[in-house]
Amino acid sequence: MKWTPRRLKLVLNLYPPYVFAGVKIERVDPEWREIRVSMKLRWFNKNAVGTHFGGSLYSMVDPHLVLLLMQRLGPKYTVWDRAAAIRYRKPGRGRVRSTVRISDDDVETIRRETAGGETYRPTYELSILDEAGDTVATVTKELHVGRRHPA
Repeated sequence: MKWTPRRLKLVLNLYPPYVFAGVKIERVDPEWREIRVSMKLRWFNKNAVGTHFGGSLYSMVDPHLVLLLMQRLGPKYTVWDRAAAIRYRKPGRGRVRSTVRISDDDVETIRRETAGGETYRPTYELSILDEAGDTVATVTKELHVGRRHPA
């Protein structure tokens, strides 16, 4: 299936784990540079103390670096999540948002670091913000990126 930003947005917004967590993909950049995502606080994504459930906070940013890089790098590359950690900064109430970005410099660095067949493990830090712009959580993700070997 050929992915377009519009199709990816539609599919992710219909993806059952996202539907049932209340996650909404707001925008997928036409050049695959960023994805904007949000999540309202609802009865079904609250934790025991009435704030955003931590698993939902993590899930709202989980796949997007990989999805963006797969599109930016193309089929000659393998991109996987290798490790992740979330650090909660303050209780999440109301709508939370995150913008996941892959810069042109990131792509250039990955291509350079993998040019000789090596794998590269970039690390990214993603912020989840509340409506006031305060950080609710930070997610650190380490990826595994490598060139595929010709068959």
